[in-house]
Amino acid sequence: MGENVARKLIQAHLVEGEMQVGKEIGIRIDQTLTQDATGTMVMLELEAMKLDRVRTEISAQYVDHNLIQADSRNPDDHLFLESACRRFGVWFSRPGNGVSHPMHQENFGKPGKTLLGSDSHTPSAGAVGMLAIGAGGLEVAMAMAGEPFFFRMPHIWGVKLTGSLPDWVSAKDLILEMLRRHGVSGGGGRVIEYYGPGLDCLSTMDRHVIANMGTELGATSTVFPSDREVRRFLRGQGREKDWIELLADPDAQYDVLEEIDLSQIEPLIAMPSSPGNVQPVREVAGKRIYQSYLGSSANPGYRDFAVPAEMVKGRRVHAGVSFDINPASRQILETLVRDNHLISLIHAGGRIHQAGCNGCIGMGQAPATNEISLRTVPRNFPGRSGTREDKVCLVSPETATASALKGMITDPRTLDFPCPKILEPEDPILNGEMMQAPPSPEESRNTDLRKGPNIATLPTFDPFPVTIDIVVLLKVEDDISTDEIMPAGSRVLPFRSNIPRISEFCFEIIDDTYHDRALKVREQGGHAIIAATNYGQGSSREHAALAPRYLGLRLVIAKGFARIHWQNLINFGVLPLTFTNEDDYERLKQGDRLRLTDIHARLQSGHHFEVENTSRASTFQARHDLSPRQIEILLKGGLVNWARDRLNRAG
Repeated sequence: MGENVARKLIQAHLVEGEMQVGKEIGIRIDQTLTQDATGTMVMLELEAMKLDRVRTEISAQYVDHNLIQADSRNPDDHLFLESACRRFGVWFSRPGNGVSHPMHQENFGKPGKTLLGSDSHTPSAGAVGMLAIGAGGLEVAMAMAGEPFFFRMPHIWGVKLTGSLPDWVSAKDLILEMLRRHGVSGGGGRVIEYYGPGLDCLSTMDRHVIANMGTELGATSTVFPSDREVRRFLRGQGREKDWIELLADPDAQYDVLEEIDLSQIEPLIAMPSSPGNVQPVREVAGKRIYQSYLGSSANPGYRDFAVPAEMVKGRRVHAGVSFDINPASRQILETLVRDNHLISLIHAGGRIHQAGCNGCIGMGQAPATNEISLRTVPRNFPGRSGTREDKVCLVSPETATASALKGMITDPRTLDFPCPKILEPEDPILNGEMMQAPPSPEESRNTDLRKGPNIATLPTFDPFPVTIDIVVLLKVEDDISTDEIMPAGSRVLPFRSNIPRISEFCFEIIDDTYHDRALKVREQGGHAIIAATNYGQGSSREHAALAPRYLGLRLVIAKGFARIHWQNLINFGVLPLTFTNEDDYERLKQGDRLRLTDIHARLQSGHHFEVENTSRASTFQARHDLSPRQIEILLKGGLVNWARDRLNRAG
């Protein structure tokens, strides 16, 4: 029986475990990616581990999220990251170079390799035939130290593409169709692999769009083959020598199968406030909009700007619309300038911003209150844009631009001019001079970390106790995102390297009393959180686990967890349990006290816990899904403690 691409990649890097679905495996990591919203913590973790120099083939740090320099905090962190890259032997991308995902694909993407990133959209690199996975910063730090990455062997979900995309329909509509069919948790425990004749109409950057937003399905990763299109892309980047052919065998099997006829897809829109709230554009057309926004890691390619440029050429955007243009990389921006597309966007009313994440992460370009914002970004969780009561919708560049011209949500198929035909240029302007290569090992060892006043030492945590008797401080509903646990945006993210300060924002979107209440019970053993399904979806930022742990969180019991956040809780010494009987969720109330005894022995002897609700004189059952390695990490008080002991023994 032949193999698919995803299994070939896993097999080639397998170092621990067996490739049985649901079993924990460890793989060798070739490359790592960090960005500034999470990378500061990674560098502090490397310092805490006392690592001398990274042990990967390539590790790269990008400054793309926190670009607004409203005070000294962000630039101080930029200088810290630059010094840490010199100290630990990491490539450094300066502020304004662009978003990490397209930048990494341009500079380092290599078929057949593995990539682990402290950003949930790291699977974007699957566009070039890599196995790329998002994870918490601690796990990325471990990979940088040469340790394997552990995860559950996923199901491989084969999606066969046939036909060709119609005019006015693009790759964003394809991934929105996947979200329309399966929702934000439909990819849980799966790697999505696209194959079939429909791939012929998708460029490498089109594939990037699809791989990027596979994260919104909850997928572990998304994989495409490395075919002649990937070879064409790498040739344009001056790296054709990095290309290898990597295809599924003709008789390859998949655990799950699906087929999509591209010719049947129409323009789609994810309405507020979830990437899974997808409808046809024609059904909501006519609603007035305030903002139309191009760019981000989800639509970073040349055509994602060039097609809109041709659409607005000789026209003007509606007077009531803010038309925001966010180039995804300096290379793409320079190429758009050369090809006279940028002037078309500017002349039509576009507002040009520096290359970076910007409004996608709530760093500027926030929409007006209660006004609709159409964006080509990957997610639209509540308040993520920077406006508390936002109405962000996810659309393709074609729909965003058509709507900007009309001042209302518009199906681009109704426009009175033909769809522009744009091909990716074979000769993009290459600019690698802004990427700083790591210095020699000797020079690295003589580099001191440059810490500004906002950078605090990582908090230390005690081993996990044998018994806990704690209050349920918060009860939350389905699909709580990490943006709701720990908000992003220009108010919050500048404190990313100061855990005591950033913890003040925990859960403020849901309950702005959480922080103060948590502090009151922290010295009394801490607290628990009760959650419904898909708890912790979205961003990989470990602050959503670390800051609540700093405030005394010891236990989360949920109907289900998102993969990355579940692991982040373990990494910081928080016990994640799932209800054996989901009806018990309804019986628990905020303010109840929960008691667990003999925790160490119960973890090591089985998967089931009896949880006593002392407030109601009742008990219920819950289970854990931790491997022996994860149990050891939890009992040590988290991955930093475990890793320090492991690396010290090895050294």
